[in-house]
Amino acid sequence: MQGRDLREQLTAFLARHRRELVDFRRDLHMHPELAFAEHRTTQRVAQWLRDAGLEPRTLPQGTGLICDIGSGEGPSVALRGDIDALPLTDEKEVPYRSTVPGAAHACGHDVHTTVLLAAGLFLAQQDRAGALPGRVRLLFQPAEELPGGSQEVIDAGGLEGVDRIFALHCDPRLLAGQVGLRVGALTAACDRVMVRLSGAGGHTARPHLTSDIVYALGKVVTELPAALSRRVDPRAGLSLVWGRISSGSTPNAIPDDGVAEGTVRCLDDDAWHEAPELVEELVQGVVSGYGAQADVDYRRGVPPTVNESSSVGMLRAACSQVLGAEAEATTPQSLGGEDFAWYLEHVPGAMARLGTHSPTSSSPMLDLHRGTFDVDEQSIDTGVRLMAATALTALWEYARARGGAAVGDAALA
Repeated sequence: MQGRDLREQLTAFLARHRRELVDFRRDLHMHPELAFAEHRTTQRVAQWLRDAGLEPRTLPQGTGLICDIGSGEGPSVALRGDIDALPLTDEKEVPYRSTVPGAAHACGHDVHTTVLLAAGLFLAQQDRAGALPGRVRLLFQPAEELPGGSQEVIDAGGLEGVDRIFALHCDPRLLAGQVGLRVGALTAACDRVMVRLSGAGGHTARPHLTSDIVYALGKVVTELPAALSRRVDPRAGLSLVWGRISSGSTPNAIPDDGVAEGTVRCLDDDAWHEAPELVEELVQGVVSGYGAQADVDYRRGVPPTVNESSSVGMLRAACSQVLGAEAEATTPQSLGGEDFAWYLEHVPGAMARLGTHSPTSSSPMLDLHRGTFDVDEQSIDTGVRLMAATALTALWEYARARGGAAVGDAALA
């Protein structure tokens, strides 16, 4: 299949199904479901896949799906889309506003799900025509916003036999029709840390008879981020920011405990793996002079999402084929967390950014994780084209690397 043929087939497919896809996305938007409660979403996606002659299987926990397209022979590429919503109130005045109090698709997962479903339907069409040189696995992942969904997929065998994996994520900083690509760290590791100090309390008139927990906690809050900046290569982008500090109940009594909680974010995988022990060491060093006891609860969130260069090259080639080279934009690193990173601990792959800001809008950017977030629905077309073409590009690359001629061998010409 020549690149032009693929563009034309995708154009024809989207012309037939565009209205259905927009309606499907809006239906998901009206009925958001939180992490591991995505039962309706799972059923809706499964029905579409079954109607197309595919055989999706639900994950053991009851939400999310795995669905293979093509034979078990040859290379295998996975495409991932997340299906959960956020615990936020939808503040938009649109006909498809969320009907579920306190839940909203404020991160674009309704778009991700729609794109993956449509790309899968197109690839199933290609398979029936004998134009799929391998296997594509669709991963409809639950619970991206509450870390654990990707592990559920992996534990269910979602990556078994998979050679490479791809995903996309909505980005309101890019215009609809644009695709953001980056080699290396795309998002950061995101962990949580809680430091609890305990010791002798007492009267503020006699701090020398106490562990002065408030003062010691203040030292932890100010000195720990500073110490980390001197113990870790600054290129690792490691950052500790506190979000909650709590201690005491009255101004003239030194309490006997106190808590500080925050997040640790990091762009470097090695530094991320070393961070828990380093944080523990530094906290103990800070409090040792105050007679306080420190308990550090360091909870892993997600690793950094580090895009593998060959996989980004496949995304770039696919973008050029079906969208045009002018659609590509360079996307900056983000300190946000993304559990797609767990898949990249097992197989090579990459995530692209999908532009969602309307090119004709004069309104301000509608940012992620806010109740006002929405997308220009042209982005659905862009995402379908990119994901379908990327899967085919990766399969053709594998066939070429093995020295065999495959359907679509001239697609990158």
